[in-house]
Amino acid sequence: MTGKIVILEGDGIGPEIIKEAKKVLDKVAKKFNHSFKYINEYIGGAAIDKFNVPITDECIKVCKTADAVLLGAVGGPKWDTIDPAIRPERGLLKIRKELGLFANIRPTKLFSELKNSCPLKDEIINKGIDFVVVRELTGGVYFGKRKTETLKNGEIYGEDCMGYSTHEVNRIGKVAFELALTRSKKLCSIDKANVLDSSKVWRNVMKKLSTDYPTVEFSNMYVDNAAMQIIKNPSQFDVVVTENMFGDILSDEASVLAGSLGMMPSSSLASGRFGLYEPIHGSAPEIAGKNIANPIGTILSAAMMLAHSLGLVKESKAIETAVAKVLKKGFRTADITDSKSKPVGTTQMGDLICAEI
Repeated sequence: MTGKIVILEGDGIGPEIIKEAKKVLDKVAKKFNHSFKYINEYIGGAAIDKFNVPITDECIKVCKTADAVLLGAVGGPKWDTIDPAIRPERGLLKIRKELGLFANIRPTKLFSELKNSCPLKDEIINKGIDFVVVRELTGGVYFGKRKTETLKNGEIYGEDCMGYSTHEVNRIGKVAFELALTRSKKLCSIDKANVLDSSKVWRNVMKKLSTDYPTVEFSNMYVDNAAMQIIKNPSQFDVVVTENMFGDILSDEASVLAGSLGMMPSSSLASGRFGLYEPIHGSAPEIAGKNIANPIGTILSAAMMLAHSLGLVKESKAIETAVAKVLKKGFRTADITDSKSKPVGTTQMGDLICAEI
């Protein structure tokens, strides 16, 4: 098959980790007789430097013609002091909204080979850590009305509104339930319904939707308790669904369980097969250009892309298996290295994974 993929390298370590993901994709294409066409576009600081905006309308149009988008990372101190309306992160919010990417899928899986990189006790780790956070991505406080104003007494007041409608919750809920059906048929919905009206709507919609999935074990949990339970007893979770800000925070917390942010892939999905794929970590400008960034999260994001957007499940599994083999042989980038491992750089890690495909 031929796949059309838009490449958004972004900023910081973005170009380095995307290079390794493309290298792995090219190896898959050669081995399994496919062809991937890459279209390079700009987002974040790179787009600001070139076009004075964090993403152009033309880039959005190009993305809409592709099968999928593969993204590195955006942002950095270079752009911290510019107008907040055109900060690099605004490019991410715009592309999510314009492409209808309402469902963010963030797997948290601890490879047995990285057990020593997990901060939890052995008795917790040994129960297994393998769950998925389904995060609503185009609603909530990040897209709500906001304002900053100076009050009469001279104080600065800031306000951000969190809101959800029935159809937004129903849409993301269906994604979570359908995913649960492919795994262990267990779903936990996380909210703050004891305080927030938006969460009360969320909980009522999820409860009603659960009746359409009688084979899925469904439960609710308050977000503060969930933050504790993810660390105290992560094995209780299989699929977790929650709103935008809660999902952002909880999935970053969960990333620690996998040993490093550098290990964490994600997909942001629209209705149908289209999606944007990226590691969940930031642009890490302090290590950019040093050949020490971990490309595995990006490579696993590419594997998710093959499975969902291109329907290449066997090829996706080949990448995941290759990553596990490389880790089993003791090779580690700086973020996951220990006294017994074999340290490698970004480029070498990509080469090693290619060699195992």
